[in-house]
Amino acid sequence: MSADNDASLSIYDETLGSKLAQKAKEAPFVPIGMAGFAAIVAYGLFKLRSRGDTKMSVHLIHTSVGAQGFVVGAMTVGILYSMYREYWVKPKP
Repeated sequence: MSADNDASLSIYDETLGSKLAQKAKEAPFVPIGMAGFAAIVAYGLFKLRSRGDTKMSVHLIHTSVGAQGFVVGAMTVGILYSMYREYWVKPKP
């Protein structure tokens, strides 16, 4: 009974970083999409001061479209990569 207890406790000992690292190994384009999203939003906030005559709403719409486009692109490349690994690289029985 103590062996079952030790096994179940080891599941809860995982940290957030180890879970993220495990998920990144399974789907490497998820952290890339998250990092790209954060980078585009940070760039949009940085350029907010020097937007010129552009209205703030238009600037924010352009920033959000760019960030969402990057995430959708990363998801598409990730899906294509997983299909490639599953159907072309994996040996057929």
